[in-house]
Parts: sequence; C-alpha cells; structure tokens
Amino acid sequence: MASIAIRDVRKSYAKMQVVHGVDLDIASGEFVVILGPSGCGKSTLLRMIAGLEEISDGTIAIDGAVVNKLEPRKRGCAMVFQNYALYPHMSVAQNIGYSLKVAGVPAAERTQRIQAVARILELEHLLDRKPMALSGGQRQRVAMGRAMIREPKVFLFDEPLSNLDAKLRVQMRSEIRKLHRRLNATSVFVTHDQVEAMTLADRLVVMNGGRVEQVGTPAQVYSRPASRFVATFVGAPAMNVLEGEVTLEGLSLLGGGRKLNVSRAGLSVGSKVAVGIRPEAVGMVAPGTPGALAATVDLVEELGAGRVVYVDLDGAPFSVVTSETVHPEPGSAIGLQFSETDLHFFSSETGSRLDVFKASVPEPAL
Repeated sequence: MASIAIRDVRKSYAKMQVVHGVDLDIASGEFVVILGPSGCGKSTLLRMIAGLEEISDGTIAIDGAVVNKLEPRKRGCAMVFQNYALYPHMSVAQNIGYSLKVAGVPAAERTQRIQAVARILELEHLLDRKPMALSGGQRQRVAMGRAMIREPKVFLFDEPLSNLDAKLRVQMRSEIRKLHRRLNATSVFVTHDQVEAMTLADRLVVMNGGRVEQVGTPAQVYSRPASRFVATFVGAPAMNVLEGEVTLEGLSLLGGGRKLNVSRAGLSVGSKVAVGIRPEAVGMVAPGTPGALAATVDLVEELGAGRVVYVDLDGAPFSVVTSETVHPEPGSAIGLQFSETDLHFFSSETGSRLDVFKASVPEPAL
C-alpha cells in the first residue's frame, strides 16, 4: 500500500492548460474514483501519477517520495488500460508473467506466482489460451492479473470497463471491488460512468474542465453537491434545476409561480438563484393541487420496479422518478409537489452551492 499526495499539479500542451492546479490526498489502502466527462483531465491526471505524462508544474509524491522525475517502472504503480493492451501472440500465462520474465525472475518462481494470480482471478483453466480466444471480461481479468503479479504499491485503472457490455460491467465492478478488499491495495480508478463511480469508490473526485469540483464519499457528493455541475452530473436521471429570483418574501421559482419559504440572508432582492431538486424527491399529484407546479407529461420510461416520467414545466424539461402504480399518459396534465427541505441552491453566476438559504420547517401545531 502507498499514500499519494498531489500538490498544485498542472498539465499544459503548448499554450493550452488541461489540468489546473489539482490538490488531492489519497490514503494508503483507499479506493478513489476520479469521475468526470470526456476531456475533463481525469485520464491525464492518472497518467501523470503513473509517469506516462510529464507534469508541467506541481508535485506528485507516492509514500512521501516525490516522483516527478522518476521513470514509470520505478514508481511502484501498475496500470490497467481501457483496451487491455495484451500481447496477442502470447498465452494468458505468458501475458500475466511477462513483467517477471523481463525482470529476470526464475521460471519456477514465475510459474508459482502466475498460478497464484490465476487462482484469485479464476483464470486457471484459461492459462494456455491466447487473448483472441477470450471474452471481454476474461481479457480484462488477464490485464488485472498482469498488474497484480508485479505486487505494486498502487493500482491505476483507466476506464477499464468501457469496452464491456452492461452485464459484464456489473460483474467486473463487483470483481474489482472484491479484489481491492482482498489485496488491501491503494487504487485510483478513472471513469465517466457515475454508476461505476458510486458503486466502487471510498471517495469520489469529481472533475470538470481540468479542475476538481468536489471530493467526498459517494453519499456526500450525491446528497450535498458542491456545485451545479456536480448536482447535474451525479445522479440518474440528472437533478432538475429551475431558475429562481430572490424576493422580499423569500424566493420565487421563475415560470412555476411558486414561492419558496426560505431565508434569503446574504442575497439581495432581485438576485438570480438556481434551485435543484432530485427526480426521486418529487411527487406527482392531481393538476390544480394547491402549492403544486403545473406540468404536462412528455414521456414515460418503464424501469420495471418503477418509472421515469419526463414532463414539460412551463417550457423547461423536468423528470420524476416514481415507484407508484400511477401511469400518466403523454400529453396529460399533472401537478408536481416537493418538500422545500429537499431543495439545493446554487449561484446562477458561479454555479457554486449556496448555503445562505435554509429551508424553514413549519412549527408543529400545538
């Protein structure tokens, strides 16, 4: 195991900066997932940890030792790639044990270590096969075995499940997590898939535009997003966001006509605020229900155990997740109802979370 300390790390290509001053601490034995859209700099950051990309500025330390100028093979990291990167002319056993052969490890010891890794990954019956004779999931396990056999301090995963079908992705997520617990290794996993991120991570690092937007446990990031970007990127379907305006009475949802009973401390009347609400926190009621927002059903997606109802809210798209038996028809009118304690508030200018708003809970009747 090894800790990783990233301090003000930047990466530029010519005059274009793609990673902007990232600071991050990863504890020994921790499983950290870096999540973000394509082009946000997450894979570049991972490759800088591995030594496959030069660091333009800042420092990366592994186990307290700065590794900026250290060759990749001397950093104690093993990387699992999206495309597996297996040697097609070699057998599974030869692929797994190749790094040991290059290092001059005796054949008998190589065989013993290959067998041990194969047992953990359930590859013993496939050791004589070539990669072309394997399924996608089996190839990914071989790639993981090749990393494991080096007994690295740090495992680095660069979107390793992207090429697998949906069923295999679920299976491999489980296998990677179990493997992490068994080896008690330090793991850094890069993905754009939020389900992968939420199910695998001890902590999430959400990146956008080369910057870290938020670091926290999956539950923290989901329940208390630090920015509008995080709020709409983490969660499926995405968080609904409505525009609001601060008034003397509190806050008015633009287009919905609903007044929110919130404190407006710290913001002046007329300020614009984005108001977020998770689809699963919204209820559907009869049109015309007092306090409900009027909407029109656009589409209903069946999920088996529930459904997603997509509606038009005064020209704005809005979604509701429900497990109720109600099944509204496209084109029908419904009302949307939610508790003000489930709302999230963000600056319309910066996108940052606003905690000056505190939704008030009515006093219980005496």
